[in-house]
Amino acid sequence: MSEIFRPSVTKIATLAGHRDAVYALTGGSDNAIYSGSADGMVVGWNAAEPGRDGELLARVENSVYALRHLPALDMLVLGHNFQGIQAIGLAQRQLVHATALPPVAIFEMVYSETRQRLYVALGDGTLAVLRLPDFRLEKLLRLADKSLRCLALHEGRGELAVGSSDTRTYILDLDSLETRYTLAESTNSVFSVAFSLDGTRLFTAGRDAQIRTWDVAAGYALATTVPAHMYTINHLAFSPDGRYLASCSLDKSIKLWDAATMTLLRVLDRARSAGHGTSVNRLVWPGTENRLVSCSDDRSLAVWALEAVS
Repeated sequence: MSEIFRPSVTKIATLAGHRDAVYALTGGSDNAIYSGSADGMVVGWNAAEPGRDGELLARVENSVYALRHLPALDMLVLGHNFQGIQAIGLAQRQLVHATALPPVAIFEMVYSETRQRLYVALGDGTLAVLRLPDFRLEKLLRLADKSLRCLALHEGRGELAVGSSDTRTYILDLDSLETRYTLAESTNSVFSVAFSLDGTRLFTAGRDAQIRTWDVAAGYALATTVPAHMYTINHLAFSPDGRYLASCSLDKSIKLWDAATMTLLRVLDRARSAGHGTSVNRLVWPGTENRLVSCSDDRSLAVWALEAVS
């Protein structure tokens, strides 16, 4: 059995400036990160210079729940709730594309480089597919009668995992959009789906506070269920090397897991780590360093530094 290393985790900065709950985070080039909030502001930050103020990139009318950086196009795409998709050119710092979508919340976006498609999870149970680089709406597919909350790509298998508030996770063929598998073991809304870096496992989590692991090669057979948090799990994110899985929750905590064994390594909360005092909504690992960034209902972002120790 391989030895488990428990990293030392230190909060090195609080990034403040949003005026309402921060729901969206995405990593950019190098150590750039971008945040979106219920205040309608989209802000760029540098995790390597946490003392530097953020840069306001956009201000929109409604909440921003979804952001996606497209490095090949040097664009930041934001899901503007009830308005649609807007793409900001990062070089010129201005709007370069806008596509109207059904007037509902936009919860998640993922981009397939091999197919040059942007997949968008909507609050009415619809999956929208946009063709890039012109952001033309190609298809609207009604998958569920409740919100689609989260997406994850498996480029190698040509599959898209879609988590829904109807408790199910749908595995779709990326090209035909036909459902290959339906995972129905969750007992409440699925808020986060993530493939392991080697693509052999799918992790799902949500309102029932469990992290489930699915064996991809075995037709997405359920492998493990871990009671991970006290309340809703909002997001899962793998470290760049795939060694760690981080989860964050309505219970105000972040938990760090050994991704191979699902051994709990660290709990980051207000009492133990000067963490967030309200719901932690999303996580991102920017750059190649072992840094983790979180955002919260408390209107702030936190930057965490990991140092591996035995």
